[in-house]
Amino acid sequence: MANKVDVKELLEAGVHFGHMTRKWDPNMAPYIYMERNGIHIINLYKTAAKIEEANEALKKIAASGRKVLFVATKKQAKDIVAEKASAANMPYITERWPGGMLTNFVTIRKAVKKMTSIDKMKKDGTFNTLSKKEKLQIDRLRAKLEKNLGSIADMSRLPAALFIVDIKAEHIAVKEAQKLNIPVFAMVDTNSDPREVDYVIPANDDASKSIEKVLSLVTAAIIDGLNNRTSDKEADDADEAEAMEVAAAPVAEAPVAEAPVAEAPAVEAEVAEEAAPEADAQTEEA
Repeated sequence: MANKVDVKELLEAGVHFGHMTRKWDPNMAPYIYMERNGIHIINLYKTAAKIEEANEALKKIAASGRKVLFVATKKQAKDIVAEKASAANMPYITERWPGGMLTNFVTIRKAVKKMTSIDKMKKDGTFNTLSKKEKLQIDRLRAKLEKNLGSIADMSRLPAALFIVDIKAEHIAVKEAQKLNIPVFAMVDTNSDPREVDYVIPANDDASKSIEKVLSLVTAAIIDGLNNRTSDKEADDADEAEAMEVAAAPVAEAPVAEAPVAEAPAVEAEVAEEAAPEADAQTEEA
């Protein structure tokens, strides 16, 4: 079971502050505790329960070796998402969402490979043979690709899930994930429709303090899952090595019982042969 989420810590981070009441989405009603000064207040007990539920699912995904793609292009979330996702060794998008990022993943991979090929050119010296103008163009292209796709360079296949901060701002990402049946985890504020998300975390998705708190809890669960995967793998490797040692060890052969040899008659024959010449000599002397 994931670590218990402290409601008091969520309160201190301002996770409970929703949007103005006139901007609310009626489908968020089950997660709203009350209205105060024209602002909806989110029920933090439900938020804590939803974070724990999401953490369990994310932990399993990480333990299986699959990736969770973090998405947040809004200013107050970009740096936090980049830091937390990097710490958990997960890919992230913090610049503009590239259209077809999921639905046209093959093309996105080609762009990433282009970036790799430019790096290869610089290493093998091909880059130095180009003209000054060509070098400048390639450098600009490399910088653009790095900015938009550098964080997903190691993502060789579609992610197992998306974690989104503000589904209204990232509606294209949500639609693409839905089209491919990729589960969506998201921080959902009172102005958004929670029905578009598989794992809803009702929370303030505008304040950086709130975003950082929720992401800290989520990425901690992912790191937990990765650690479990590592320990399980090490245990499996140890078991496999032990099995190989047992298989390679020489098998002790059971001693073969030898049939008893009738030595007495043979000894008697030898004695008789040796005694025969002596008897002949005595006869001659006599």
